[in-house]
Amino acid sequence: IGKSTAIKILSGQLRPNLGNFDTEVAWEEILKLYTGTELFDYLQTVSKKTLKIASKPQYIDYIPKVFSGSVRELLKKTDERNRLGEILPVLKLNTILDHDICTLSGGELQRVAIAACLARDADLYFLDEITPFLDIYQRIAAAKLIRDLAQERPVVIVEHDLAILDMLADTVHVGYGKPAVFGIITRPKGVRVGINQYLEGYLHEENVRFRETQVVFEKRAHEKGSDREDLFEIPAMTKEYDTFHLTISGGTIRCGEVLGVVGANGMGKSTFAKLLAGAETPTTGTLETTLRISYKPQYIKADTSDPVEMYLRRCTPKFDSSAFQHEILEPLSLGPILQSPVDSLSGGELQRVAIAGCLARDADVYILDEPSAHLDVEQRVKVTRIIKHHAEGKEVGIMVIDHDIYLIDMISERILVFEGEPGVSGTAAGPFRMRDGMNRFLDALNVTFRRDQSGRPRINKPDSF
Repeated sequence: IGKSTAIKILSGQLRPNLGNFDTEVAWEEILKLYTGTELFDYLQTVSKKTLKIASKPQYIDYIPKVFSGSVRELLKKTDERNRLGEILPVLKLNTILDHDICTLSGGELQRVAIAACLARDADLYFLDEITPFLDIYQRIAAAKLIRDLAQERPVVIVEHDLAILDMLADTVHVGYGKPAVFGIITRPKGVRVGINQYLEGYLHEENVRFRETQVVFEKRAHEKGSDREDLFEIPAMTKEYDTFHLTISGGTIRCGEVLGVVGANGMGKSTFAKLLAGAETPTTGTLETTLRISYKPQYIKADTSDPVEMYLRRCTPKFDSSAFQHEILEPLSLGPILQSPVDSLSGGELQRVAIAGCLARDADVYILDEPSAHLDVEQRVKVTRIIKHHAEGKEVGIMVIDHDIYLIDMISERILVFEGEPGVSGTAAGPFRMRDGMNRFLDALNVTFRRDQSGRPRINKPDSF
């Protein structure tokens, strides 16, 4: 839609071209157009380069390509406000200061990038997507740091996790249009009004409808599960590694239900998924099942140059059926990329192909590890709809591991909560009824939610009443 492009213009990396995309437009011409508007003074400072800007890029995987050395060296260079001492413990970066940048995981790199941006001394801060790779605890910690900074200086943030946006922002701009064709960004709106209009698909002040369907948070999608039959018995198991210990007390997955799984990174959620999928074997306990299991891992490898269509045809013989086309291909918008080689896809495209591949297989239990990663809000909403539809329509069990609270709230009937000490030990508690499980989880997070009139969960800002 052009969110990142807008940020590049505001931060002076791109010059507006007033529609002439084949010649560079002079600053005088641009300023003449904006004379008498609020933007005039701002664009004048950008053109004179008198504004100091700090920005965190969207794609953090480029950082190791342009910087080599340890985390400590990188952050020392950026610590212009002498605030690193406060930032490091909040983002839990003290333990990795001597690690080399090129050895960091996605979540570690994301936290280093946020710390580097916030430590700079700038007039204006731009953060392009802070939540990818971070668990919910880390998202809340980063959000608190950004709110503290925003009391002194202006911050602009692009974000797809609506719960975090709700907690962070004072005003929001909604971007709409046709992806990769044109984009329009609205004037500022209040956070509650802006997010609700976005979910409704209708902008009242502009009188524009930009989406056919509105996103509905069913108040009690969570109550349907009581009369479902048990489908799959999760046995009591443990898994031991050199430094990590996982304990699973057992439980059930029911026919036609979606079971949400929440918890911090490094608690064993993905290990649990691998145990169920048979990709790992338990240390104690046995998993005896004749059920067929389809599994989408957290990290997706694009290790084939076959076209997407060929990959999906290998997953299912029903590729040409109208059900597959209408229920999976269309909602995931895979039509335009069917002939693209799998190894040339972007993160979001690859994620959508992996979800389609997982749901395409004939199975009794489906396990999806972080299906929301790299997807925008619209795509997340479609994915929740597809997954719920799939579970109920086929009477199968689906387990979804995710850090997006909205997605978990919309999709789950019951919830499994992982507790423990990240990287040391983890325990799977539950499955609980949605209310009990969510409260247990939020208690550890030290945040509270309320429900908006529209039914969507809203995070309460720190120290609010």
